[in-house]
Amino acid sequence: MATPNAAPIYDGEYAAELRETASAMVAPGKGLLACDESTGTVGTRLESIGLENNEANRQKWRNLLFTTKGIGQAQGWPSHPPEGKANAPRPALPPQETLFQDDPAGKPFVDVLKGNGIIPGIKVDTGLIPLCGGGDGEKWCRGLDNLAERCAGYYKQGARFAKWRTALTINVAAGCPTDLAIDVAAQDLARYARICQENGLVPIVEPEILLDGDHDIATTARVQERVLSTVYMKLQDNGVLLEGSLLKPSMTVPGIDCADKSDPATIAKMTVRTLDRSLPSAMPGVTFLSGGISEEHSSVHCISALSRLYLGHLSAVRLRPHLLLLARAAEENYQKAQDQLLARAQANAEASAGKYVPGSQPSIEESLFVKNYVY
Repeated sequence: MATPNAAPIYDGEYAAELRETASAMVAPGKGLLACDESTGTVGTRLESIGLENNEANRQKWRNLLFTTKGIGQAQGWPSHPPEGKANAPRPALPPQETLFQDDPAGKPFVDVLKGNGIIPGIKVDTGLIPLCGGGDGEKWCRGLDNLAERCAGYYKQGARFAKWRTALTINVAAGCPTDLAIDVAAQDLARYARICQENGLVPIVEPEILLDGDHDIATTARVQERVLSTVYMKLQDNGVLLEGSLLKPSMTVPGIDCADKSDPATIAKMTVRTLDRSLPSAMPGVTFLSGGISEEHSSVHCISALSRLYLGHLSAVRLRPHLLLLARAAEENYQKAQDQLLARAQANAEASAGKYVPGSQPSIEESLFVKNYVY
């Protein structure tokens, strides 16, 4: 619940556009193509298959993603379906380099995205650093100081949504996440969201609960409820237009080192309960992140959650080195990589309708977990 002296809800020049964009992003059959890894992260993956981390190789990699035939129409997981949105564009989240970059043929990537029915977005936080006064290993996220100016430029360039990712770690023995870490994360997310809306960008709010740790699923649920409730109190305190925003949470899963891994049905049940207890009904949708679980398990959990609650959709296929490896050399491998991407998007599409048969779409069944993951 917002405090009595909360800021007025944003109702400026972009209010109608924000509502429309947010609804389009969670329209029936759409998902979020998350390709917002930093230059350093993409470079690590390129170098792992023997490719130099240079702009040309990063350009070719992202061109592969954006030109996959049918990716703009791939189905996702709908929220409360808005009327007339069946053919709404699919959103994509490229990094800043790509937003201002041309494809190998000299065409601006923004135009490539739009031509393929994809809404361009942008990651706007500038990374995590140690939190002074916080618990062991806790961090906070930078990027607010010049965010308004940057957002205005991103909107002018063609972006219509943004993402800010902060991360919280569960460590029961150390008392983490601390109240300080949660309050800082929530307030920063709220300031980011309001600044984005003032400049025409739909804010995706991402308070990720890291998979690191040996805690059980009940502990994750308890922490997530506390975090999400605090985030939404701060969003309302800052007058964020909830109908023009989206949430991108991790699924409610046990820590990576927990002995009880929990089955998909339990994960779905706990995830839905967490959202039911924490989110205002004004939210147009939720775009889940995989949080380090495998592609296949993400789709399976997606199905199970859908059977309980018609809310949100599974965020993008989180693209990993096996796709890079396929795309490395020959033209036929390039096509195989695009086929793999489209197949994973289709798996999530079928999952969104509760029709996905586990294993029916090709995937690499491996954990995507990276300890203390950073971009």
